[in-house]
Amino acid sequence: NGLSLSGLVLQRYEIFDPNYITLKLDNGYNIGVKVDNILEAEEEIVEERKASGEFVPETLPSEVVSKKKIHIIATGGTIASKIDYVTGGVTPVLKTEELLEMVPELRKIGEISSEILMSIFSENMAPPQWEEIAKRVYQYQQKEPGTGILLTHGTDTLAYTAAALSFALGKLSSPVAVLGSQRSSDRPSSDSAFNLIAASIYASSDICEVAAVMHGETGDSYALAHRGTRVRKMHSSRRDAFQSISSLPIAKIDPFTGNIKVLRSDARKCGNELLDKEIGKPNYKFSDKVSLLKFYPGMPPELIDFLVERGIKGIILEGTGLGHVSEQLIDSIKRATDSGIIVGMTTQCIFGSVNLNVYSTGRLLIKAGVIGLGNMLPETAYVKLSWALGNFGYEEAKRILLENIAGEYEERELPSYFPMWKHE
Repeated sequence: NGLSLSGLVLQRYEIFDPNYITLKLDNGYNIGVKVDNILEAEEEIVEERKASGEFVPETLPSEVVSKKKIHIIATGGTIASKIDYVTGGVTPVLKTEELLEMVPELRKIGEISSEILMSIFSENMAPPQWEEIAKRVYQYQQKEPGTGILLTHGTDTLAYTAAALSFALGKLSSPVAVLGSQRSSDRPSSDSAFNLIAASIYASSDICEVAAVMHGETGDSYALAHRGTRVRKMHSSRRDAFQSISSLPIAKIDPFTGNIKVLRSDARKCGNELLDKEIGKPNYKFSDKVSLLKFYPGMPPELIDFLVERGIKGIILEGTGLGHVSEQLIDSIKRATDSGIIVGMTTQCIFGSVNLNVYSTGRLLIKAGVIGLGNMLPETAYVKLSWALGNFGYEEAKRILLENIAGEYEERELPSYFPMWKHE
């Protein structure tokens, strides 16, 4: 059709269609062009690079390399992906070494090492993967004490994994940053490099908590480290999609200066005794016999009966408002608790807390054996119950569910934590 394009020809991955080439245009965007549609082409060699097949890191002056060790554990997701310009899909083909090559600034923050633990999209994460990740993080921290950990992860279920590590790892010897990317690294609006740098700064700090480290706003001014048990993905595509719910983030990070501002007075510092001896040690196991069930008007009680028949050991309900469900469900819930199933109640409201003592429905739920879980997020409650049942007996799991193990309960919700939505 006479369209003229000018740009850099990018290397094509082996799995991509050989009938297409990828051009990086002057505006930073990439475009796939079918070879058969090219009528005329002019070639100018701008730079020739020979692939050795081996990653060789950039040599930096010793004075700019800190003594802090940072280990990257890759699990997959957009931050470790490339766009396939034939299908338009995201393909997990990027190796961890390539992340280091793309972001040489990381080596100015610390001594970087890396490994690929798994390469899966985050929707495929489940309790067995949480166990594998937690074990590997702990093993590496035991092998290399004081090493900060970066866990690259798909964003869709990143908050679940951050919560899982918060419970499973117990007392930390160094920071653990879980990070992802909303946009792949070959897009001009990508947040991959920014988030990697910010997470590395967090991992080199003295804050010994599991945190989700992502953009703090849509621009590239700062990042936020969110407590792993109080964070939620609040937008499907924005770079600042992750927000601390009814809670302050742990810290604000400036990737350009390396400054990190601690925002919480209760941020856990490395070397302090964080948990009691019984649950302060790592407990990796997660039960796959836990379900998260969102109540909706007209919900049939047979759904709960079905879970009981399937051998479920724990159910987290997302109730309305203060933690309510239809009264027609209460008999089924009572049968579930009588059979030894732990049933916890959270609110499907994003903000606020469960209180089963206010209305008659709540009091009926208490009589049916339901445990009100205050302002714990539903996703966090699901992960916590899975962890509790995986490592402890029935009574102990019920007790632990109500304890504030890893900051999952926010003791005081300030009015300023509730966002003011735009009205006009």
